[in-house]
Amino acid sequence: MRVLVLYSHPVEESFGGALHRQTVTSLKTAGHEVDDCNLYAEAFDPVLSRHDRVIYHDYPENTEILKPYVERLQKAEALVICTPVWNFGFPAILKGYFDRVWLPGVSFELVNGKVASRLQHIGKLGAVLTYGADPLRAFIAGNPPKKIIKRVIRAQIKPFAPVVFLAHYDMNRSTDETRVRFLAKVKAQMERF
Repeated sequence: MRVLVLYSHPVEESFGGALHRQTVTSLKTAGHEVDDCNLYAEAFDPVLSRHDRVIYHDYPENTEILKPYVERLQKAEALVICTPVWNFGFPAILKGYFDRVWLPGVSFELVNGKVASRLQHIGKLGAVLTYGADPLRAFIAGNPPKKIIKRVIRAQIKPFAPVVFLAHYDMNRSTDETRVRFLAKVKAQMERF
C-alpha cells in the first residue's frame, strides 16, 4: 500500500522526530511504499495567499502552484499524520497544508450544492500525536485534533476506513519510560498498519 506520511515538527532531534522515524521505518518493515512528506524539511509554505483564495474553487487552476503535493495526495492509498499538538491544534504548517492542498477538485467537489469526497482512494488512516496536556485536559478542551482525525478526515476518505489513533498525552511530564513505551506502541501498530 502507498502510504503518505504527513510529518510536521521543526526539530528532528525531538521525540516527535523519533516518532516520525519509527513510523516510517515500521511502515516500510510492514511492506508499504512510504511517501514521507516532511513539511518542515520541504519548506512547505502554509500561507493561503490572496491569489490562492481568489482561485480556490477554480479547478484545476487552483492546483497549479502545489501540483507535486496534490499528486502525492492523489496517489496515496493510506494516510498517516505524525505531529505534535500545540494549543489543542495542529502546527500552522500542517493546518496550512490542509488549507492549501485539500482543495475543491482534489479532496472534494460540490455536486448540486453538496460536498462529495474525492479521497475515497485512501482506505486507511493513522495518527501519531503528542500532547502537552493530559487526557482529561484535552477532553475538557474538546480534543479538536482527535475530532479532526476521527471525524473530519475520516469522513473524507473511503467510507468505514479503519483509523489508528495513537496519542502520547502529558508530554510536559513524560519520562524516558513513557516515551519508550509509546515508541514501542507506535512500532507495533505501524508494523500492523
